[in-house]
Amino acid sequence: MPIIKPISDLRNYPDVLRNVEVGSPVYLTKNGTGRYVLMDIGDFGRMEGAMRLSYELQRGKRSGATQGWISATDMERHFKDRCRV
Repeated sequence: MPIIKPISDLRNYPDVLRNVEVGSPVYLTKNGTGRYVLMDIGDFGRMEGAMRLSYELQRGKRSGATQGWISATDMERHFKDRCRV
């Protein structure tokens, strides 16, 4: 369940940070509208990595659809050639 607090609660920031440490982002509102999110830096890094991976997978899918797919044999050959020591 999301934790939503008014931005004025930052005056008592230890309580707000305690909620973040539990592993749940805290959504801050300003004048009743969502404006900011506080989250643990580790959670942010994982989210950023997941978004980057999703972007790259979508890019690869688009490339395969427009330029054609390569066979599993060609892919295996490509990586064997690349990893040769």
